[in-house]
Amino acid sequence: MGISVSLILIAVGAILTWAVTATVSGVDINVVGVILMIVGAAGLILSMLFWSSWGGFRTHTDHTTVVRDEYPR
Repeated sequence: MGISVSLILIAVGAILTWAVTATVSGVDINVVGVILMIVGAAGLILSMLFWSSWGGFRTHTDHTTVVRDEYPR
């Protein structure tokens, strides 16, 4: 799950929790919205952690310096 899917899940969950006033027998829409927001937040955190390990938030770069000894002619 990527960052965009996580944000969509959070948005849909927020809409279901706070904007929808309809009732469905057997399903609590508010609970479904909260579950979607929790899953989206967990996915967002995991995506950011894995992105960091791939180099997305790299604060330093590893450089390799090659030194060649050349004799003057």
